[in-house]
Amino acid sequence: MKPLPVSPLAPTHTQALPPVPGCRMAAREAGVRYKGRRDVLLMEFAAGTTVAGVLTRNQMPGAPVDWCRARLPSGTARGLVVNAGNANVFTGAHGTKACAETAKAAAAALGCAPEEIMLASTGVIGEPMRYERIVDCLPAAKADLRGDGWRDAAATIMTTDTFAKSATRMANIRGVPVTINGIAKGSGMIAPDMATMLSFVVTDAALPAPILQTLLSRGVNRSFNAVTVDSDQSTSDTVLLFATGQGRAHVTLDGPGDPALRDFRTKLEDLLHDLAMQVVRDGEGATKLIRIAVNGAASERAAKRIAMTIADSPLVKTAIAGEDANWGRIVMAVGKSGQKADRDKLAISIGGVAVARDGMRVEGYDEAPVTAHMKGREIDIEVDVGVGRGRATVWTCDLTHGYIDINADYRS
Repeated sequence: MKPLPVSPLAPTHTQALPPVPGCRMAAREAGVRYKGRRDVLLMEFAAGTTVAGVLTRNQMPGAPVDWCRARLPSGTARGLVVNAGNANVFTGAHGTKACAETAKAAAAALGCAPEEIMLASTGVIGEPMRYERIVDCLPAAKADLRGDGWRDAAATIMTTDTFAKSATRMANIRGVPVTINGIAKGSGMIAPDMATMLSFVVTDAALPAPILQTLLSRGVNRSFNAVTVDSDQSTSDTVLLFATGQGRAHVTLDGPGDPALRDFRTKLEDLLHDLAMQVVRDGEGATKLIRIAVNGAASERAAKRIAMTIADSPLVKTAIAGEDANWGRIVMAVGKSGQKADRDKLAISIGGVAVARDGMRVEGYDEAPVTAHMKGREIDIEVDVGVGRGRATVWTCDLTHGYIDINADYRS
């Protein structure tokens, strides 16, 4: 597949990620599928590192997802291996063996048990994994481990991504500073319920696995599970959060609701949202970032369902790609969501301009400012369905011919 031009929605500035005590990483070229680029990432974590994860709900999960799902209950991890180019999905017993052999080799390199190795893969589905190439490169990766390799790590896990995705935040736990770093990959096959998307977040805070899991699950619901590119739920989605406990000593925490965690919770959710937005900004063929806010729904869940139906509508997305202020398609999407909505109270605004109110077009509606808004890179849509107090906001991108070109050429 030919290199893709960088998305026009890519961030103009990239953050420099500092080292996280207790975490080292190395990226190597194994030739799993790509040539002339790094495609395998090895991360090492200090003894005592805890881990939490959120995995795809797709009923055809990849072998690495099964591997992580079986090992996350232990709550501990010493290493992570990620490869790009082959998703190790729908590969039968061979895929299971690939995971076992990769974990065994990584454990030997890092001096731990295979059960302490987390795995993730992204790329083509249904192709047998050339895991021997990954296994063979791990000793050299071990020799290359360093704490400041975040930029290379983010680039290594890319597939159809056009830019590397990373973020960092400084938080405090009752006045003690802690670092949170994260990387992500994702561009297409992105939908909620763990949208092909991977993300790995590391902090030097000392947090028990149950606390980590609650914080991560909550943060994912408000970030990665609130974005969509094409409504297709990946078989490989994995978000893992590691806490090395190697930073400055802080208070022992009672639980995820401990007041001492307030700033950490806020910064973690902000970092996850940042990474999720970078994924949407890199949607395959995307030219516009779209924010959809739904109010007045029967519940928060209903509001999110309505918002996602609008966001996933090919008719809405192509209208926005064509800079056509065709708000009738939004009305259609609200109606097909299956959620309660009052037609005669429905209100829609685009770019802050009221388009429809009380179930009809606003009297004297002037389409010119809406058309001008549609020509911008960021589109705002607000909808009130008039039945309750539920609200939700989701983000998506437009659907262009570029999406077809990328996916038609994906395996070539």
